[in-house]
Amino acid sequence: MKVSVVIPAFNEEQGVGPVVVELLETLGRHGLEAEIIVVDDGSTDKTASAAAAAGARVLRHRSNRGYGAALKSGISAASNDYVVITDADGTYPSKYIPELLASLETADMVVGARTGANVKIPLVRRPAKWLLNRLANYMTNSKIPDLNSGLRAFRRNVAMQYFTILPDQFSWTTTITLAMHCDKYAVTYLPIDYLARKGRSKIVPWDAGSFAILILRTAMLFRPLRVFIPVVMLCLIYGFVKMSIDMTRDPNISASALLAFVSALIILLIGMLGDALATRLGRLNSQIVGVRTADFVRVDEEKPSEAQR
Repeated sequence: MKVSVVIPAFNEEQGVGPVVVELLETLGRHGLEAEIIVVDDGSTDKTASAAAAAGARVLRHRSNRGYGAALKSGISAASNDYVVITDADGTYPSKYIPELLASLETADMVVGARTGANVKIPLVRRPAKWLLNRLANYMTNSKIPDLNSGLRAFRRNVAMQYFTILPDQFSWTTTITLAMHCDKYAVTYLPIDYLARKGRSKIVPWDAGSFAILILRTAMLFRPLRVFIPVVMLCLIYGFVKMSIDMTRDPNISASALLAFVSALIILLIGMLGDALATRLGRLNSQIVGVRTADFVRVDEEKPSEAQR
């Protein structure tokens, strides 16, 4: 199997070299022919030279454009159909990559879920991460153990179809996870360890708010009714409660209760229109990309019994 490993890097001089060396050793040991692409996202240190010295192919952005922009540049430049993304800070062990690639035979994307025995996620991020996962599970109607893991394997053409909606920042992984779940692609998760990073993290706690908005925005593109139905229910509950109060005091329905009912109807119709458009566009997109792994299951041929022989 030929694979392209894309590593976005911004001021990762300390960690990128050892990561590239470890990747080459691991993939070579398993007989995988690999190209390592490091995208230097406008670093001000010696990230590019450290990556090149370790044996990587280096692409450089003239200025810092963001994690997602670096991934899109690397995936676009990849010469192989199978793509793996990982980080330059040494947090994702490369030993899991061969298993990720092997699982692609029955999946469209395989994600390294940070649920292993050795996981070093900072405590300050865990509450927001838990809430975001619950929101994502509701929006996609799926069980997602790790929404934004930076270690995953997929086919290049499957990811590139979403480039127009994938953001340039850290929410790239969150968006592609939600999009592929909503479009019914086969997304599987492999438990992995997550090590302490080398260098300083670029993610800050208040990024959780932008992630939540991103989840809602992505749901509006793929599952709009998941957003609109709760709003419709709130309007109806308010309308019935207000109407009950009005009828006990004065046998008239107030304007606010009527407004709530009309609002519920309008919001429902808008949601249904959005859902119809999302469904239609999803079908057209599937025809362009081709057959998905989720559309079939390979079954080994049954061996004939002694009696049949």
